[in-house]
Amino acid sequence: MSPSPAAATRHRTEISDTTTLSEISEVDTVRLSLDLVSAAKRNIVFLKAVSESQWLHEKACAVEAIRRYEELWMPLISDLTVGSTPPMILPPLDIEWVWFCHTLNPVSYKQYCSARFSKLIGKPAIFYEENEEYALMRCEEYWMNRYPNDSFENEVDLKSDQVVENEDLFNEVMKHRYLYVKLSLPYMSELVYLIAARKRYKGFLYLLQRFSEGCSRSVPSLDILLMLITHQSYATVYAEDMKEMEAEMMEKVVGIWETVKDKEVEETKRIWEKAFDQPYEKAGGAVDFHGLASVKPPMYWDVSDIDVNTKYKSLLPRFLLEVCIYVRLNSKIKPEKDEKRCSFLRLRMVRCHREMMIDKPVSSFSSDTWNKVSQLYCEFGTKGLMLEFHKQGSGFFKSSKVEGSAMFLWNDLLRAYSLNLEREIDRQFRIVVSITPPVQAPYLLKCVPDRVTDDSGAMISEVILKMNHYKPQEGRWLSRTVLDHAGRECFIVRTRVAGGFWRRGGERPTAVKWEDRIIEVREGSWKYVAGSIGRAPEKVVGTATPREPPENSQASWCFSTGDELLISWQSSSTSLSGITLSLTNQASSDSTMKLLKGRKMQYKVDNEEEKEDEADFVTIIRYTEDNPTGRATALLNWKLLLVEVLPEEDAVLAILICISILRSVSELRKEDLGGLLTRRRVREAKTGGRDWGSVVLHPCSLSPSMASPYVKPWYWNAKSVITSDVVQNLSKQSAASSSQVEGGDKLYKQGIITTGHV
Repeated sequence: MSPSPAAATRHRTEISDTTTLSEISEVDTVRLSLDLVSAAKRNIVFLKAVSESQWLHEKACAVEAIRRYEELWMPLISDLTVGSTPPMILPPLDIEWVWFCHTLNPVSYKQYCSARFSKLIGKPAIFYEENEEYALMRCEEYWMNRYPNDSFENEVDLKSDQVVENEDLFNEVMKHRYLYVKLSLPYMSELVYLIAARKRYKGFLYLLQRFSEGCSRSVPSLDILLMLITHQSYATVYAEDMKEMEAEMMEKVVGIWETVKDKEVEETKRIWEKAFDQPYEKAGGAVDFHGLASVKPPMYWDVSDIDVNTKYKSLLPRFLLEVCIYVRLNSKIKPEKDEKRCSFLRLRMVRCHREMMIDKPVSSFSSDTWNKVSQLYCEFGTKGLMLEFHKQGSGFFKSSKVEGSAMFLWNDLLRAYSLNLEREIDRQFRIVVSITPPVQAPYLLKCVPDRVTDDSGAMISEVILKMNHYKPQEGRWLSRTVLDHAGRECFIVRTRVAGGFWRRGGERPTAVKWEDRIIEVREGSWKYVAGSIGRAPEKVVGTATPREPPENSQASWCFSTGDELLISWQSSSTSLSGITLSLTNQASSDSTMKLLKGRKMQYKVDNEEEKEDEADFVTIIRYTEDNPTGRATALLNWKLLLVEVLPEEDAVLAILICISILRSVSELRKEDLGGLLTRRRVREAKTGGRDWGSVVLHPCSLSPSMASPYVKPWYWNAKSVITSDVVQNLSKQSAASSSQVEGGDKLYKQGIITTGHV
């Protein structure tokens, strides 16, 4: 039974500061008789399939699916249901989608079932793919026996003008078609996230039972919402579990697509803090104010089912996690006003990005509620974060002194209850840090200048000559080293520019013909023999060969993948925006690729000040049968030779496209646009200094005081993030300073920037 008002009031007074989610027993709240973790994981997969099936959202298909659901499926499942136990069968995708949407309105669904079948119809608990296939096959057998003249699949003509019979149910289906947008973040499928979400859902139900009287409606956070809709989608289980809380769920919980009031959000936070003495929001568990996420994450990290780059052993995956930091002043120890004004908390990383120091004045915190310090995205390799309490010193320099600190390591947080930990600093501050499980993110790659190599891949050097007993080194190739997000060497890119031999006082290399100036990518790192002198790895994993361009094109490249790149330039245009890129695939493929100039789709930049270098970017779009509208799988900055590539896209192909565009445009413009003629290793920023992409602040955490480009997505201001060291060195190191062993400046200008084909 639900507690009486007097009992609820008495229970509230008994809540102590040490009450935690782990202390809530089945006696304190409802008993969940469904494996919500497995069910939620299955629902995310199901919603993804619905989202990718564009035909499901056409009006004609939706109307036909509703007819099939009402006239065929529900009578069938009702007759096969024994008592309250449904048979282990599943309907086709279109019917299951209508069924799912209907159950998300428990009152309407219950009334429908009672009026038509005199009982509530439930869904079988089938969570695994092999069981689903069997359940679908069994369903088809039952279906064909009962409805031999009705197709098992939805075969409606999408162009037909179907009449909507059940308008309420049609509206429910249309309303939920964007539900997967809410639940598409990759960490939401991780087991530890789902376990933590189930615990917080229990806490949410506990609040509704014990603290809902006299309060406005409660707003479920994202992780709790996932558990709630999963629970509701199993109608008979939900009805049994919530039979004593049905009124609270109807009246006191904000619906999925309802407008949320700030007052309701603040009240939910207040009640949660009162009950558990913890912040309500957490990493991966934000309160959604406007139906869909009001502020999108600053990067795209949707995980694909296939990582084609696993075949490149030198390319290690990159993992990201979301972090939220909350601070509360200890109410028992209140700093003096002057002390609060002169003191601050500093956020730093344990490893990597030592330049990142975020300072928050103590005066911005209170003891009345939890205050968000920051929300950020970190690579797992950063190890963790540290918060330091500084007191501002007096005197001329006014340096600060560290009074105390607290460290939070990712590995400790992953083992913690609900993926969060609490620490104290100097008995004055309570810190709560929460994270999401780390999941694979896009690869980040950059090509940096390196030494000239010969045909075998060895660097042109007196050291190599001596090791080879002064046997001449044949051929000349400009080389670039590809570094990943952690500064590791993973590929070597070589561009052939000359043939011939070099020996002491002997012949000089000569430029080769245009069609012989191939680009190749070798997998692995340099094999160093003396200092920075070494040999390129032997394995070639991709090539780009220049071809005679067809009419109306100025350059043509044929890639080892079978793709062909055509580059043309409007003769009347003097800017880079006049370039046209076209990519075709001669081989059979399940997908087609298109190159769009600029930052498109998830990489689009709205700020006009950040659009200055738009012509330097190219977005790779993949079109498949499942995704005919296209999906951005990579972003290139061909001038800076930077690549962000999703796991499902071939990183080597993206690198080849990048280099080919730069070579072609440099030749068309008769200008060394990207420092192609640099023939010396350029010094990089020291690893651990500012580490590309290791820490990115959420837009809600960015303030005028955090203007540094190093904590923003790289493509917002690529030149500042990447080239602070490289460009300065390129400007200082002219090609003329290179050794004559490698060949003179004229040779490379002939090989890269010519006035016509050699």
